[in-house]
Amino acid sequence: MGLNVAPINAARYGRLCADVVPKIIASDAEFDRLAAKLEELTFKKNSSREEKALAELLAKLVQDYDDAHHSLPALPPHKMISFLMKQRQLRQADLVPIFGSRSVASNVISGKREPSKAHIRRLARFFDVSPELFI
Repeated sequence: MGLNVAPINAARYGRLCADVVPKIIASDAEFDRLAAKLEELTFKKNSSREEKALAELLAKLVQDYDDAHHSLPALPPHKMISFLMKQRQLRQADLVPIFGSRSVASNVISGKREPSKAHIRRLARFFDVSPELFI
């Protein structure tokens, strides 16, 4: 049995796209403009299917530009974890589910212990980044 998902209204979606003009981002100014629109759509209450579809497209465009032009610095695994935690205003306790215990989380984050392959997979999923950042 298939999912019963209603299609988006092409005319409404077209009007939204005409207003926003989504395209491959070629400058920081375009990035800022589309990121602001994405944020507006993301936090809008009761978004329509068309607005959600446009937000999904903008998220892809913003992520692609960000990945290509604002890459994360090359750091040892524990410093990368600390960097990502600081960016997201997380505490060590927030990562305990990834590491399984406070002591392991503390040892990995302080650099006393390397993250295991399982930790790396979970960290990558949690932070939505490539596992290579923690190797």
